[in-house]
Amino acid sequence: MSGFRSLSSGLRGLQPEAFGADPSGERLARIRRSPHFEDGVFQNPGGPARTRPSGSMLDFAKVFFDKEQRPRRAPAGTVPVHATTLADLAKPPATGLRVTWMGHSSVLAEIDGQRVLFDPVWGERCSPFSFAGPKRLHPVPLPLAALGPVDVVVISHDHYDHLDMPTIKALAGTDTLFAVPLGVGAHLEHWGVSADRLRELDWHEATRVGGLTLTATPARHFCGRGLRNTQHTLWASWVVAGEEHRVFHSGDTGYFEGFEEIGAGHGPFDVTMIQIGAYSEFWPDIHMTPEEGVRAHLDLQGGPGGVLLPIHWATFNLATHAWTDPGEGTLAASRAAGARIALPRAGEPFEPGGESVPAEPWWRGVALAPAGGWRPLVEVVAKAKADTESDVPQGAVEDGEAPETVPAS
Repeated sequence: MSGFRSLSSGLRGLQPEAFGADPSGERLARIRRSPHFEDGVFQNPGGPARTRPSGSMLDFAKVFFDKEQRPRRAPAGTVPVHATTLADLAKPPATGLRVTWMGHSSVLAEIDGQRVLFDPVWGERCSPFSFAGPKRLHPVPLPLAALGPVDVVVISHDHYDHLDMPTIKALAGTDTLFAVPLGVGAHLEHWGVSADRLRELDWHEATRVGGLTLTATPARHFCGRGLRNTQHTLWASWVVAGEEHRVFHSGDTGYFEGFEEIGAGHGPFDVTMIQIGAYSEFWPDIHMTPEEGVRAHLDLQGGPGGVLLPIHWATFNLATHAWTDPGEGTLAASRAAGARIALPRAGEPFEPGGESVPAEPWWRGVALAPAGGWRPLVEVVAKAKADTESDVPQGAVEDGEAPETVPAS
């Protein structure tokens, strides 16, 4: 038995550092006490969710390697990136809220005088290896060191395209705090973040950072970084509320009815950052389509209020759909529903409360056009409205109770 333990320890020692660390000790005990942890794993809202492609691998391979569709999963030209400068971010936002999408799910939100960085991924690949795995379709808009001080980094879950070890290690050398779902703190401590800078939350728990309240809210997804997926770290969406403004970040999630409850308890929001990319009929439970993303936004807002910022697209090729489909689909569905949408280039700051937000389909200039060319937006919107009108939820939601606040320690 002792020889087996030695072999097991040796194999763990050979694992890439990017795999992180499994929860243990009091952290693991807290996980086991969670009301959302049952039968040895975290449970999803709305019942079990498939976390592996449904159907046969042969069916998936036929779609993935299709010679006609595969070229459409990457840009045909150079993806335009706004060259974000310190001057862009140095002047306080006139409205008190400014948002800068950095690509994929990475967003800098400047809220009522404080700076929140969601799911920062500055690495070249979302992978445990520097030589393999999905590679960026565009460069980062600015170096991480040029971003300036950040009050708190918020992580939605521990997948590689949301929790990037090199980025976390770089931020570990700053004074920033980290708000993470239950169990994810084990990875960050393994990479050099001290325990006193971690705010580790279960769903419906909240913490204060300066003048902000950060609340971990449910999502429908899964976790895992290593060879074994033990489902021992939680995944979450996040609400960040300041004195004047509120924002929502979906992380990764399938659509579920809980968005209405989150909106009732914490909304409405000045901006919702919603995952609308990397969806597939092979994994419909854990990622939203553009139409579902717009529906989630409407649920959260109780109607077409606030601004929808699409995230989780255009940076990494993680699904079989064309890389432009999330943008096209969200543009059509949001306009059909009367929802206000922001479509910035990566690195382009905007103020959701301003008179205008970036809303042009910038991706069309660097993508392979579909057969017959790009359809005029008026036709795209008309078709989307006809297809989705009966599914769009109407009416307002009632106010909910205030979130429970737990000590920051």
